[in-house]
Amino acid sequence: MSLLEISRADSPLVLGLPHTGTDIPADCAAGLNDTGRAIADTDWHIHELYAGLVEATTVRTLVHRYVIDANRDPTGVSLYPGQNTTGLCPLTDFDGQPIYHPGQEPDAAEIERRRATYHAPYHAALVAELARVKAIHGFAILYDCHSIRSQIPFLFDGTLPDFNIGTNNGETCDPAIERATYDICQAASGYTSILNGRFKGGWTTRHYGQPGQGVHAIQMELAQSTYMQESPDWPYDSAKARALRPHLKTILNTLTAWRPQ
Repeated sequence: MSLLEISRADSPLVLGLPHTGTDIPADCAAGLNDTGRAIADTDWHIHELYAGLVEATTVRTLVHRYVIDANRDPTGVSLYPGQNTTGLCPLTDFDGQPIYHPGQEPDAAEIERRRATYHAPYHAALVAELARVKAIHGFAILYDCHSIRSQIPFLFDGTLPDFNIGTNNGETCDPAIERATYDICQAASGYTSILNGRFKGGWTTRHYGQPGQGVHAIQMELAQSTYMQESPDWPYDSAKARALRPHLKTILNTLTAWRPQ
């Protein structure tokens, strides 16, 4: 089974795609119940939505987040203490429902095997690509691509804004990158946006975003209602996507053109 898709470009921008994969190796799938096998919590179609918008490197894992979540701290520490969330090897879906048959959840040894087999290679690839483009430009920008259903009561109240920008309260990138991205989202007619709301950036954004070291990171969590239907079989909505993609292209082009002051 192929684990990664990497497409290289020479711009300073690297797109991370940790949750679009749908592959579940047979040994990991064996313990999943019907809820787990439904893989509802995929960042559906995100790689298609962003395809061709800008010259940028992309790093995508093909393995589903139910195997191991590539956007979680590999030590298992929660990103959102005190709030409902899912872990490094999720045991429930986003609605709080178990995804394994009782007694077949991964134990500590299995979690470590999955971390080494699936989580570590994805991040090794990100490290390599960020270092490569930083060597060219003197800096790198990681744009972490995500999406989620717009209504999930287990995780958040009400309806999620369309654009959810996360910079861990401004810590993971230059303020000009944060402001430019947020301004574009706020100017997008017919869409709603928020900065560092429910989603402040996952482990990837927080781990790699070190502006003082020349690596900037920002997470974009899109409400799935902006480009697809939020019900099985989770179909891509081409008309919605055509309306959304120009705004995403503006963001990515702006980040590609950004230079440190």
